[in-house]
Formats: sequence, C-alpha cells, structure tokens
Amino acid sequence: MWLIVGLGNPGPKYEWTRHNCGFLVIDELARRAGRDVKLSECQALTARAAFNGQEALLVKPQTFMNLSGVSVAGLREKYEVKDAAHILVISDDFALPFGKLRLRPQGSAGGHNGLKSLIAKLGTEKFPRLRIGIAPDHPLTNSADFVLAEFPRKDRDALAEMVSRAADAVEEILSNDIASVMSKYN
Repeated sequence: MWLIVGLGNPGPKYEWTRHNCGFLVIDELARRAGRDVKLSECQALTARAAFNGQEALLVKPQTFMNLSGVSVAGLREKYEVKDAAHILVISDDFALPFGKLRLRPQGSAGGHNGLKSLIAKLGTEKFPRLRIGIAPDHPLTNSADFVLAEFPRKDRDALAEMVSRAADAVEEILSNDIASVMSKYN
C-alpha cells in the first residue's frame, strides 16, 4: 500500500491558500477515483483508492502543517507501511516558480516546516516528494503571509492545470520507476 500525503492546513479559511497545494492534489486524485477524503483516522482525513492497480491511502493531515509528521507516522504504523519509499508527500515549494513541479525520491526539508515534521517523525529523509512551485514573481518581506494567502483569482486556471499535472504525476509514480517520472515532469 502507498500513503499519498498532501500537506496543507485544515478548514475553509485555508482551502485556497498557497500552502494547501498538497490538499488540492489529494482532492483531485479523490475526484478521479470517485472517492471522498472524509474518513477520520490518526488525526487525518483519508480515503482508500486504487491507481494503475496500486492500492493507495489518500491522506490530508488535520494537525496543521507544522505537525504533519504526527499524523503520517500514525498512519504508517496503522497500515504497516514499512518502506518509506511508499510514502509520497505532495507539498508547496516557495523556491520553485509558480506552476513548476519537482519530483525527488528523497531529500531534505528545504526549509519547509511540514517536511521537517515528517522527517522528524518518520526518522528518515528517504521518502519521495512532489513539490509544487508557488514562488512569487516579486520580492517579499513576509513569506509566511504569502504562503497563507489565497491564490489570486487570476491564477486559478493555471492552478487547476498545475494540480491536474501533479495528480497525473502521482498516478504515474505508483506504476513506474521514479526516475522515468522525474524526467517527464521535472
């Protein structure tokens, strides 16, 4: 089984914020699978789905971004996912240009607090992650305000396309080697 984890913050206040790209991709995957991400377990909302013959648990941690690892570690134990390479994490990336995707088989947190929490609670950096670019097109004085702000309406079409491409990448990761998927989407 795969854990497909979208990082974000719970509640309607954060629904369209830049920090919730992971949740948006999980919602798109659930839509494609005809599922609702609503089962509450291990401080997350989840739904079982299958993509390309692979069983997956779609996960939206409800612990807020900075404590995402608490929820994911609980689900890893509950579903006995021994190999961290089967925990795919989807997050926003402030350093990537808006709309760009970056897939990696492992790596550091890169300053992302949700990834820091996951690394700490899982005890490894060796889990794949799909980062979604949200970088501003101008210098900022406060990055926290930026990531917690909603995407402007003018960017919603581009956002929908980016979320769809990210969901495509996730589906391919489940049935292909990560190197070939990286060469296609990075």
